[in-house]
Amino acid sequence: MPSNLTVSASLEDYLEAIYHTVEAKGAARAKDIVQRLGVHNSSVTQALRSLSEKDLINYAPYDVITLTAGGERIALDVVKRHSTLSEFLNKVLGLPETEADEGACRMEHAISPVILERLVKFVEYFENCPLNEARWDQEIGFFCSKNDDDKDENNCGRDACGNNYDPDELARLQKQARQQVEE
Repeated sequence: MPSNLTVSASLEDYLEAIYHTVEAKGAARAKDIVQRLGVHNSSVTQALRSLSEKDLINYAPYDVITLTAGGERIALDVVKRHSTLSEFLNKVLGLPETEADEGACRMEHAISPVILERLVKFVEYFENCPLNEARWDQEIGFFCSKNDDDKDENNCGRDACGNNYDPDELARLQKQARQQVEE
């Protein structure tokens, strides 16, 4: 697979659908993709041919569809972006699961690796901090019920809002973000 290969958002959706279908059923067929994505047979056939030409899937009409190593690498990346965004929208912003999943599906194709990395770290912190007091309120957004008086009692050792910034890690992320903007 060429390193400069570009895959459209639509083809990424097909790779993701193939990946999930193989995970669930052990194999994927064109009709499975039609059902999963809710598209027409002709659209699936065209997409499968395109993915096959790019050497991202092994495909022959009426046969099972499998991902190549390159296709699986892209599919796993899409799955990671989708699950991170869906978890963020659901667990952090408090959106219903269905709405979070639909939003993640639309956003997953446009998010940069730097933003994704930061969202992953934030979701991990949000889920793992045993004394996390940050909550979403429909009227005011995020709020933290902790205050400076709680530092000695129910605080996880961070500042009043739970922040624990590693200066070296923060500097690395800022440098990485600047470099990406310059490219």
